[in-house]
Amino acid sequence: MASTAATTATSLPATHGPATSVAADEYEAPPPHKHPYHLVDPSPWPILGAFAGGLLVGGFILLGHYGQIWLLLVGLAATLAVMALWWRDVIREAKTPGLHTPVVRIGLRYGMALFIASEVMFFVAFFWAYFHYALFPEHVSGAEAATWPPPGIRTFDPFDLPFLNTLILLLSGTTVTWAHHALLENDRRGLINGLALTVLLGLTFTGFQAYEYAHAPFKFYNGGVYPSVFFLATGFHGFHVIVGTCFLLVNLVRAIRGDFTPRRHFGFEAAAWYWHFVDVVWLFLFTGIYWWGAGEIAQH
Repeated sequence: MASTAATTATSLPATHGPATSVAADEYEAPPPHKHPYHLVDPSPWPILGAFAGGLLVGGFILLGHYGQIWLLLVGLAATLAVMALWWRDVIREAKTPGLHTPVVRIGLRYGMALFIASEVMFFVAFFWAYFHYALFPEHVSGAEAATWPPPGIRTFDPFDLPFLNTLILLLSGTTVTWAHHALLENDRRGLINGLALTVLLGLTFTGFQAYEYAHAPFKFYNGGVYPSVFFLATGFHGFHVIVGTCFLLVNLVRAIRGDFTPRRHFGFEAAAWYWHFVDVVWLFLFTGIYWWGAGEIAQH
């Protein structure tokens, strides 16, 4: 696959200017086979990824039982290396004419849509747990009174830092949409500026959430059901924000390199879908947990 990409790169003219990019974008190379599907070359990354994942799990076990972190760091480094190299090959395949045919690109879109649908169900579990105890507080084991939040829990002011983070994510949704429309109009500068602003806003959200966690009026460890559900739901969302920010950062680098064209940019499109999903989940978190579920407000 790499040799095919290198051969193609030398046989096609470089696409630096907008006019050349559009011309190359209009060209649809025929697939190398008698069918429109992409048969991937043998790759070492699946088996190496399995071994790296095993090291990572073993590292968690070793850290939890014996307090040793070295295997966890090795597993994390191996996993990240396999991810980077595997996705590097996917990017090379996407840039090789004839491999990502229209049929293949439709399949990629279906795959991303189903992945986001699975992520929706992942967060449904957290919302289910939260609203179960919020609507039926008598089910909280050991509770002194059937109230929600439980007695002794002071919550965040929803219109303080959480509202600011809501505005940040909503603004980031507009900047990534601006970048998408700039790409469709072959406006490379607008694409790069929109992506850069979106990445900056994602980093800002993560920084504010870290500050919020550091000053939380309740603790995750031995804090009871409310802190457990709160930190799991908002924490996993924060993890998705970090993943989405990395996703967009990779796309920013690719945009600077000129990898995207108005017709061929599914890598960016998938990142934009994922980012909008992250935005919508936060709106539910803000409305359901921070605002609707607010109790006695903690004083800072």
